[in-house]
Order: sequence, then C-alpha cells, then structure tokens
Amino acid sequence: MTTFAVTGATGHLAPLVIDQLLERGVAPSDVVALARTPEKAADLAARGVQVREGDYDRPETLATALTGVDRLLLVSGSEVGRRVQQHGHVVDAAVAAGVERIAYTSVLRGDTTGLVLAPEHKATEQLIAASGLAYTFLRNGWYTENYTGAAAQYLAQGVVAHAAGDGRIAAATRADLAEAAAVALLDDSAGNRVHELAGPAFTYADLAAALTEVSGTEIGERGLTPDGLAAALGAAGLDEGTVGFLVTVDGDIARGDLDGDPADLERLLGRPATTLVDALRAARVEAPQAV
Repeated sequence: MTTFAVTGATGHLAPLVIDQLLERGVAPSDVVALARTPEKAADLAARGVQVREGDYDRPETLATALTGVDRLLLVSGSEVGRRVQQHGHVVDAAVAAGVERIAYTSVLRGDTTGLVLAPEHKATEQLIAASGLAYTFLRNGWYTENYTGAAAQYLAQGVVAHAAGDGRIAAATRADLAEAAAVALLDDSAGNRVHELAGPAFTYADLAAALTEVSGTEIGERGLTPDGLAAALGAAGLDEGTVGFLVTVDGDIARGDLDGDPADLERLLGRPATTLVDALRAARVEAPQAV
C-alpha cells in the first residue's frame, strides 16, 4: 500500500487535503499528518490518521516523521524569508527516508513570475528538482479566501479600493486547491509533473460587483495610484511593512502575475472551479446590520 504524508497538518490547507485523500478511499492508517504540535491534530488522530511531529525548523523530527512514507505533500511554510531553509530541511529528510515523490505547493508560473512572493518558491522548486526525487509542482493561484475573508471590511467601507487597474486575479478556493492536490498525489503515472492551478479570474471591479450581488448592498470600486493606496492603508492603521506588501501585490496584479487559465485545475477536479460569487455565498457574506 502507498503511504501518503502531508505537512502543516494543523494549517488551513493540509487538513482539507487529508479529507480528500480519505474521501477517495485512502485508509486513515496510510495517511501521515505532520504537525509542529501533534496535540493540535488530535481530531485527525481520532480518525485513525497517523499524526507525527514534523517541525520545519527541527530537522531531527523530520527524519523520523517521514519513515515509511512513499508520497509527500510539502505545504509551503508561512514564515516569509525563512522558507527556503525550512523547505530544504524537509527535502533532505525526504531523500534520506526514501520518499518516492514529493509534491510542493508553489505559486503560479513559479519559475518565471515576478510576483513578490515568488523567489522562495522558485528556490524551493530548484531544491526539489536537484534532489533527484520525482516531483509534482502544484503552482497555486491566490486563495479566494484572501477576498472572502475581507468581505466584511469591504461592506463596512462600501468600496473596494485598489491600485491594480484592470489586472485579473485567477484565485481559487482552498477547497478546490486541496482537492486538486489530493488528485495529484493519487496519480500513479511516472515522471515529473507541473500543474498551473488558477481559478476563474476576476478584477477588483468584478469583486465589487460580486459583493453587491451577494450582499444586496451597493459596493463601489475605486482605482488609486500606488501612493494613494499606501496613504489609504496607512490611514486605516496598517503598519508600514503590511502597506508596502499590499501595494506591491496590487502592482503584481496590474502586471498580470496573478492571472491564469483554470483549465489545469478543472482537469484535476473533473468539474468547473468554484467562482467568486459562489465562494462569497458559501462564506455567508451579508450586508452589515443597521445599529
């Protein structure tokens, strides 16, 4: 039997991948969930999943955690600036443990994009390619949840302000990306594979229209210059680092770095990818209540 391991088991994406593996008939005992704090994955252990300590910053835990694993999903870490070293620890442990294939959650067009977050993903892809392991690169688009999670803020302000022009965001839901990851892990075909996993693209104007449709409240869209957006975000109380990051991302969107074609994602899913409107509805976005 094939044994699958998924890192980051107490995060947002990994539990959804594990759910999908189980739904597709993988026995719980053939799934290894790696967590920095295993106690936080007690729900998975209760379902029969093997929960093992696996800390990106403690290589000694990874060697033990990957014992007997055939296919590994390395979910990218969240600590920007430290991820290449952390991911390298996982790759080294996978090689030492005899893992047959490693899948990695990268970013759209990870080898060529100018996206602000891309360099660490590109470097990780290079580490994996140099390891000699068979690999699957899951080049994920932006999470739709980046926008559904901010819906209350947009509704309270009555406007979607941005500096991305007509740039398109091919975001996909975590659930869709998790399902695609599970399908890719279960693929028995040989060779290295690269999946560009974009969702149905939308602009900020489309986001405002979707919020209006779902909430029943008119939400406007306001295009700003980068300096204008920085001033607005600073006035809202965001720190300088966060402001700089958000302004840079909007510049990346304007340049087309977050646009993409959903064909590869939909091929893995075997169905259309979730639209922005459907994601907002699923998030139960509603108009703010009068007080």
